[in-house]
Amino acid sequence: MVLPELGGAASRDVDARLNEAAGLAEAIGIGVAERLSFRIRSPKAATLFGSGQVESIGAAAEEAEAELIIVDAPITPIQQRNLETATKRKVIDRTGLILEIFGERAATSEGRLQVELAHLDYQAGRLVRSWTHLERQRGGFGFLGGPGETQIEADRRLIRDRMAKLRKELEQVTRTRALHRARRQRAPWPVIALVGYTNAGKSTLFNRLTNADVMAENLLFATLDPTMREVAMPGLEKAILSDTVGFISELPTQLVAAFRATLEEVISADLIVHVRDISHSDTDAQRADVEKVLTEIGAMGEGKAPLIEAWNKIDLLSEDDRARVDAEAARRDNVMPISALSGDGVDELMRWASERLQADNRVRRVTLPAGAGEAIAWLHANGEVIGQSSEDLETEFEVRLSDADWARFQNRHQQSA
Repeated sequence: MVLPELGGAASRDVDARLNEAAGLAEAIGIGVAERLSFRIRSPKAATLFGSGQVESIGAAAEEAEAELIIVDAPITPIQQRNLETATKRKVIDRTGLILEIFGERAATSEGRLQVELAHLDYQAGRLVRSWTHLERQRGGFGFLGGPGETQIEADRRLIRDRMAKLRKELEQVTRTRALHRARRQRAPWPVIALVGYTNAGKSTLFNRLTNADVMAENLLFATLDPTMREVAMPGLEKAILSDTVGFISELPTQLVAAFRATLEEVISADLIVHVRDISHSDTDAQRADVEKVLTEIGAMGEGKAPLIEAWNKIDLLSEDDRARVDAEAARRDNVMPISALSGDGVDELMRWASERLQADNRVRRVTLPAGAGEAIAWLHANGEVIGQSSEDLETEFEVRLSDADWARFQNRHQQSA
């Protein structure tokens, strides 16, 4: 495991970066024999590292009897080839490792399509210069498995054709998701999206709130495919809770593009809950990474869904750190400290989320016929009826509803103010 300290990477805690990289490797069963960190003042075009650093890496790999070297940064195909030649070991970079994890973890047909497209996009520029890994015949995505081909001459064309086919299939996925979102807009329930850095505890919180059994382990990228469940909400009939893929620093652009259909669930949410591991030494840097991706996909900014932060894993804090976190949270109007594992603060988070969902409630006037029992029941279940008056066979209701619920009511019952 090799960490080059370059540019913005130096602002992150070095030990935390190494631990994260090791966690990524261990997430797919790679044993980490050695961890090295190098400060690079002037990146070398041929190898990224200086000649002395390359020798140190090769010697450490030889001593540890390592078969694979992982560089925790993007490297070019030429740098990859030269490092492999110098160290006599297989070399992959951070992007390749993350793609490998996604390839192994994707469980649904949509997830597999997204990962394969991202992998092919990444691999297309590396075929000629990094071809030896394609001699193996076992399947799977990525450098560790290889696509199992033995000929190179036609593969660029085959990859382009395959990518075009995958993009068409994912366009259909996007249309299907759009239809599902349209149906949910007609339904009476708001959507809450859980987002956060990988291993921040989103799935643990999701399971606690919905009694679901989504995979939740102390493991990077434990879950990839989005899951949606109904959840009870104070003051609301119910809501839809969505658990999304975890983010990570330097998330490959290929994955952001390939998973756009999935991430659009966040864009269409009524409320975004950013789950943060507040016990992590790099929690502020992780927050910045998540917000960067949310900005890239268009989920943050004016007119977007409100975002609140759930500062998770407070059960791992010392008394002094817990007091500091509680004091900081009290000074902010969008933060709730919680422990998804123990349940501490979770009920308060849900009450707070419900208040946020109803924060833009305004009084609407709705006139309904006496026989519109379903519509009347909907208003009582999802809004605050503050007055009503009847005349002939019609009743005028004064009801406090949010803009989103008002739109849902109109879509569902074809009423107008």
